[in-house]
Formats: sequence, structure tokens, C-alpha cells
Amino acid sequence: MMKVLDAGMKTVVQDFGRFGYLSKGLTRGGPVDENAFLWANRLLDNHFNATQLEITLGGLEVEFQQDGCFALTGADADAHLDDEPLTLWQNFEVKAGQRLKIGYAKAGLRLYLAVQGGFQVESKWGSCATVERDSVGGLSGDGSALQSGDTLRFHCDTPQPSRRVSWAYRSDYTKTPVLGLIPGYQYDDFPMSAREAFCYEDFEVSKDSNRMGIRLAGKSLETPKKGLVSEGINIGSVQVPSDGQPIIMMHDRQTLGGYPKLGVINPVDLGKLAQLQPGQKVRFTRVDASVAQQQLRRFYQFFNVRLPCQGGDNLRS
Repeated sequence: MMKVLDAGMKTVVQDFGRFGYLSKGLTRGGPVDENAFLWANRLLDNHFNATQLEITLGGLEVEFQQDGCFALTGADADAHLDDEPLTLWQNFEVKAGQRLKIGYAKAGLRLYLAVQGGFQVESKWGSCATVERDSVGGLSGDGSALQSGDTLRFHCDTPQPSRRVSWAYRSDYTKTPVLGLIPGYQYDDFPMSAREAFCYEDFEVSKDSNRMGIRLAGKSLETPKKGLVSEGINIGSVQVPSDGQPIIMMHDRQTLGGYPKLGVINPVDLGKLAQLQPGQKVRFTRVDASVAQQQLRRFYQFFNVRLPCQGGDNLRS
């Protein structure tokens, strides 16, 4: 087992998410930075869907109560195993009684802690992904974050060879990212001034952002005049409410919405957005849907990600 001594700012249990239940109003959940999540599992030879901890801002301290192996990826933060400093984006062996302490993020926003075989957490609606707004998933099954004193079970099979992720595959969280926008069917309803401003102006991440949506502050975008009815919302949808400040919908989004949408963000870019701290800048550029599809296909093939074909099925390889 692993005992949580200090849960930090906010630490939640996540697998790859809950699929097939949008018609019931249940959103996906899952890791908002899929790249960091998938690398943590890959470092340990885990199934891509193995359950991890998503740690927002840092501050987590845990005690391992059995021998095992773990990996730590994501935001740049100081981490120590007992008194030994650790370098992120690699795996480590741990002995019973050792303590892992993670400091606060200096660049980036979220870290991912994986153990060999994944944490053993009961599934609800096909997944253990924590979604606070739906009150589902997580260690307690009610969508709540971890608390100090919680314990998580895991089973470690064999020692792992030491591995680390090359710098070529890590994100630089200090740079202003440029994210691809796939124009949607309402894109041409926006005035040309709004379309051009979104792709030529910098926007700032608002402090009101969370796992439901990333709120941006910048030049106000003029919205279409015609009324809209509520419809399904994809992860990455760029909604523009009446104040003209875009909101990019993330993994814990509501399933329906009625704001006009410029399009969706390229899925392989969403992890960069999720790692931006409040006040950081972000830029956008248009990208063809076919290009984004090819990028996502290669990304998922590399990590052997296989998603369910129909509602309610468990994720499987």
C-alpha cells in the first residue's frame, strides 16, 4: 500500500477516462495532460489505462508501505525520496518505509505519479477517473480528491530497469505554446475580425481555469448574432460567450452547451494547454482536421492506446 501523508493542493485518481456515457450526462474525466500520463505508464511497462495520481501544483507527500517501482512525470518540481533528490520523467525503485515528497511546481501545473501495475481503485461507470462535477470516481467513488490519511493499494510484480524519457519527448513548460485550432462548422459564422484575432493575438490563462475549462483573457471576440440551441460539446471545444473571452472545454466539461464555437483544439496540443499556470500566454494557429487526425493516430499508436468501440466497454489493448 501507499499512504497519503499530505495530499497537497489537489490530488486526484485518474485512469484514461470514462467512455460511452455522454448520453447519461457523465463526462469523460481522465488525464488533462495525456502525454505526461502515458509516459509515466510506459516507463513502468503498464497498460496505458493503468490508474495514476494527477497532482495539481504539487505538495504531495506519501509513504510507501511495500517495495515497488514508481514513475513521476509532468510539471517541473523538486521531488525527494527520503533525502535523495529525484529527476522527473524517469522511473525509480522504492523500499517499504520510504517517503516521496513533491514540492510545488516551478513550471507547468500538473504532475503524474504512476506505480507498477497501477493503483487498485474500484471503477464506477467503467472507470475510476475522478470527476468532481459528476460526483463519480476516485478512491471513495464520489468524485472527491484524495485526503491526508488515505491509502492506495498496488501490486508490484518485478523490479524495473532504470528508464528515463529523452529531452526530445518532454514539453518545455516555460515557453509560450502554439496550439492548433481545427475550425468547426460554426467557424464561418464568426466575423472575420474574430477569426483573425483568435489566431494572431496572444491570450492569457485566467486564474478561474480548472479541469472543466481553460478560461482565456485577451482581445474580446465578436460573436455570431444568430441564436443557438444547446448541443454536445467535445473536449477541446473553443466556446465564445457573450463577453468575447474564449473558454476551452477540458476533460471534466459539461456534456451540453449553447455558446458559439470556433472549433476544437488539436487533441495532441491539449496537454500543453493544461500545463499552463494562470497568467501564462498561449497562441493559436489553424490546422487541418486531416493533419490533426494523423498526429493523434501516431501519438496513440506509439503508446498502444486502444479506445472502446461502443458505449460502456472497458478500455482494452
